[in-house]
Amino acid sequence: MRPPPTPGRPGQIGGHDAIFISIAAYCDPLLAFTICSALTQASQPERIRIGLVEQQLPEACVRLPEAWERQVRRVHIHPLQARGPCWARAIAMSLYQGERWFLQIDSHTWFEPGWDDRLIAWGEHCAALNPRSLVTTYPNAFTLRDGQPVATIAGAELLAFVVRTGQQFEPDHPVLMFEAVPVSGQAPLPTLHVGAGCLFGPGQLVQELPYDPFLYFHGEEQAFALRAWTRGWDLFHVPGIPLYHQYVSAGDSRPMHWSPELDAQRQVRSAELSEAANRRMAALLWQGADLGIYGLGTARSLADFAAFSGIDYAARAIAPHAYKARYGY
Repeated sequence: MRPPPTPGRPGQIGGHDAIFISIAAYCDPLLAFTICSALTQASQPERIRIGLVEQQLPEACVRLPEAWERQVRRVHIHPLQARGPCWARAIAMSLYQGERWFLQIDSHTWFEPGWDDRLIAWGEHCAALNPRSLVTTYPNAFTLRDGQPVATIAGAELLAFVVRTGQQFEPDHPVLMFEAVPVSGQAPLPTLHVGAGCLFGPGQLVQELPYDPFLYFHGEEQAFALRAWTRGWDLFHVPGIPLYHQYVSAGDSRPMHWSPELDAQRQVRSAELSEAANRRMAALLWQGADLGIYGLGTARSLADFAAFSGIDYAARAIAPHAYKARYGY
């Protein structure tokens, strides 16, 4: 499955087709695999630049070939000094240096051959619909078997966001959980949400939608989607996203920022950061607080979003078409 053809563009380093990949990694054993996959599977690896925030013990930091190091802008942070995924993503985004395209991924990602050409083609296609367009999803899963990646395909075409079945607003914060369902289609599909582990668009989003370092984890995608949508950005799913994500499963040994062994050693623990983030989400979506560049835009309202998505923040209500019923499930 191939996207529409890309118009001829210069592919020089730092030129129109350069791609900046933002990676915030926390003690992730798959970080080296992810960087290797991104660079070796790209059609034009020379146009790739990586902004890496490596939250890792110094002796365990990833070592890369010298040629790759020149394409990686790296910030090292001791795990005990880390303050959560959104804080790290904000730092990674700050390593951007004007590349035409921006891609945010998680540090446990596997790429298909030619992924860069395909994402750029879809980016150009969506930009023709709206220059402020973001391509996003929860990608299909992969696992490692005998050291080799193996895909698990939930949807061969589109994976579309919906509010997770049974979700309702809690009384103290507006954070919701979402899921992706397979949908048939060969054209970009407008969506109501973003996936932080697969977020692609024009580099101007760095200036217009800087990542909020005061959030923690749950709610980050919700806040980003609302900030983008109310500023006139359109969010799209596209067929055949050319990357895969390793999701956490029972017995997974990958450490998280909130894992007890390191969290217990911090002065500011994850629960405190999460509670503060929930208060910030409530201020953003329920209290009309002015959060500056991290707040909502004025191009579209939350009432407009409620009509589009079925998620009504003012009424604290979720309509049936926000769930799987949106796509006939």
